[in-house]
Amino acid sequence: MVAIRYEDIVKVPKALLHDHLDGGLRPATVVELAAEVGHELPSTDPDALGRWFAEAAHSGSLERYLETFAHTVAVMQTAPALRRVARECALDLAADGVVYAEVRFAPEQHLEQNLTLDEVVEAVVAGFVEGSAEAAAAGTPIRVGTLLTAMRHAARSQEIAELAVRHRDAGVVGFDIAGAEAGFPPTRHLDAFEYLQRENFHFTIHAGEAFGLPSIWQAIQWCGADRLGHGVRIVDDITPGPVPTLGRLAAYVRDKRIPLELCPSSNVQTGAVASIAEHPIGLLRELRFRVTVNTDNRLMSGTSMSREMALLVENFGYGWQELQWFTVNAMKSAFIPFDERLAIIDEVIKPAYAKLIG
Repeated sequence: MVAIRYEDIVKVPKALLHDHLDGGLRPATVVELAAEVGHELPSTDPDALGRWFAEAAHSGSLERYLETFAHTVAVMQTAPALRRVARECALDLAADGVVYAEVRFAPEQHLEQNLTLDEVVEAVVAGFVEGSAEAAAAGTPIRVGTLLTAMRHAARSQEIAELAVRHRDAGVVGFDIAGAEAGFPPTRHLDAFEYLQRENFHFTIHAGEAFGLPSIWQAIQWCGADRLGHGVRIVDDITPGPVPTLGRLAAYVRDKRIPLELCPSSNVQTGAVASIAEHPIGLLRELRFRVTVNTDNRLMSGTSMSREMALLVENFGYGWQELQWFTVNAMKSAFIPFDERLAIIDEVIKPAYAKLIG
């Protein structure tokens, strides 16, 4: 098999379902925006700041990992700042070969300068539109859908769910809850999920990352999640062996084709798994779960979609066939209409990989 080069991975089309806007800022942008608002950073040198984010995030604790967001959120409190960050996000993803991305953020965290929730969403969507247009003009087209996130420790999920539905025809394609899992089960937000189901709206739920099978079970069976944000701990319901045995929940997740938004580097950073080589993505792929590969927080993990795929090639010996499988899985699981998903798969993804697979 011909060795897969990193520069070729960058060029090939990729689809991304789990990426946080406030976890993907350019370090230089954080420095510039912090100077404008007088926010103190650990360093004002972009390179040093980038290293600080990666080191602070690599603690093995989800709670410590989440603390790094205090600095990025602090500089995302005005409409121009939000628009800039979203624009740069679209450009950075497109430059990495991502042709479809769903980027999530929590509007309730961007109200310190008296923006309304609607103004926050409008600024971010405008930034994505602007960045996507620039990317297309540069020959690297990308489509970006927005997911609105409610913080699971707060009590605004119904309000954010209604906000998402209100902007469903203007770039918002789904809803999510995020934040520390332990002590904040998804069932606390059941009203919001029931509302979204009545509105025929898509949602994913962070579950099965820092907390185990009960979180996954609640997200699916109580709340009705379309996808699982991370979901890596579903492996706890699989008994290893020459022929692995699936428990009832794992079998249900696989048989129902519920997508897993796996984020390998992030999962290592937060202590959900010990290393990339030991990540259950290998087992879950072999068992034919609906596995997708994602970045989670590109700044904190010092990563990109191309890097995540390169790590899988290096640790699991994957070739173009497997990388196409992950990409098609993600595109199948996107929150845009079926015919639009199919068009990207058939007209963009498969032709590009066909040239490499032969």
